[in-house]
Amino acid sequence: MKMIRPALTLLVIFSLIIGAAYPLAVTGLAQLLFPVQAKGSIIMRNGSPVGSSLIGQPFDDPKYFWGRPSVTQPFPYNAAASSGSNLGQSNPALLRLVQARITSLRAADPDDKKPIPVDLVTASGSGLDPHISPAAAAYQVQRVAKARRLDEARIRELIAAYTEGRQLGILGEPRVNVLRLNLALDELR
Repeated sequence: MKMIRPALTLLVIFSLIIGAAYPLAVTGLAQLLFPVQAKGSIIMRNGSPVGSSLIGQPFDDPKYFWGRPSVTQPFPYNAAASSGSNLGQSNPALLRLVQARITSLRAADPDDKKPIPVDLVTASGSGLDPHISPAAAAYQVQRVAKARRLDEARIRELIAAYTEGRQLGILGEPRVNVLRLNLALDELR
């Protein structure tokens, strides 16, 4: 009994510190220092949420830019099931998936004979990537311009305006957030 009482006391104390005080402190600091990110980086349109800038969304209408493929289950861009395909480069199933995506992109714009950027036919490691490369955006300009009856130069300007640089000037690659770009497209007249 002599050892049980201090053990139970420590269990309660550390449970309160680690299970309540610490999470509340971290959450409070996050809300204070990074309020948008702490709330999921939700993008609002006319007072309603339309998505998160951190999670991709499926677009397949020719008038929109398409993002990276998602292999999450049971539906694409399922944030509760973030995962890659786990298919190795030599797996025939991966080759079939990539070929099907190439066929789909070619069918959406048969006049475009340019090479397809790899990020339009391969999923990211999380399956949730909301960004594409500037090259992937540029590849889709002709299709989007034709579907919206807009000048390609105007759409290229929009891509340039929505291209994010490297983080801290050295980390990662330039990228374009597909949801933000598509929302900006909807505002063009």
